[in-house]
Amino acid sequence: MSNTVTRFSNRVANYVKYRPGYPPEMLDLFRREMGLTKDSVLADIGSGTGLSTKPFLENGNTVYGVEPNEAMRDAAEEFLKAFPNFISHNGTAENTNLDAASMDFVIAAQAFHWFDVNKTRQESLRILKPGGWGLLMWNTRQLDATPFLRDYERLLLDSGTDYLNVRHDRINQPELRAFFGGRYDSAEFDNAQPLDFTGLRARLMSSSYVPKEDDSRAIPMLERLREIFDIHQQSGRVNMLYRTQIYYGRLA
Repeated sequence: MSNTVTRFSNRVANYVKYRPGYPPEMLDLFRREMGLTKDSVLADIGSGTGLSTKPFLENGNTVYGVEPNEAMRDAAEEFLKAFPNFISHNGTAENTNLDAASMDFVIAAQAFHWFDVNKTRQESLRILKPGGWGLLMWNTRQLDATPFLRDYERLLLDSGTDYLNVRHDRINQPELRAFFGGRYDSAEFDNAQPLDFTGLRARLMSSSYVPKEDDSRAIPMLERLREIFDIHQQSGRVNMLYRTQIYYGRLA
């Protein structure tokens, strides 16, 4: 497997524009269950281009975006430049370089499956204030809810470079319990991303587990993608469906 820090470097532009955001109703859960307020300070670990950071900035929170990939960090700084409460920070899940006992929340979105669980837990405990919360989020693409989604999944299975090795559904209950130190809660929200063909192509190419544009294997893959789109599009769009899955708890 290629280095987990650099594997998205040449896919940043597509990632910024064509990865899904997060449903706004999730903030109600965080306020109700975890006591999130505008004064809460968060560390977004593996913050990437800032998609997961933005809802909290819009809520008025100060967010430290901890990201080791320079291209991703640069993209986040541009994407979130309107928010003075965003602090871009070079660090990893295992070594954030943040001050001890400085955070109310440690969050990770679309990233936890890249981390060393035990080292990330220890670093999270170090930077969290006493009683602080851990929060893990994924936009999990539905694999077989529609004929389009089934054909798209088959395309990834046939054309992906290391798709099955890096899918985040490898994360299991023992790893979650290890991170939280025991009990955790979960919630789920529906999420959807309508895409024209340009968007669908870019969404595919934002994935680190498919051939790059200059790889000869990309040509038949993109031809097949065009066929799938033409079969399933309605009014020039297909619907990429997700379930936003959230795991949360105080780190014991």
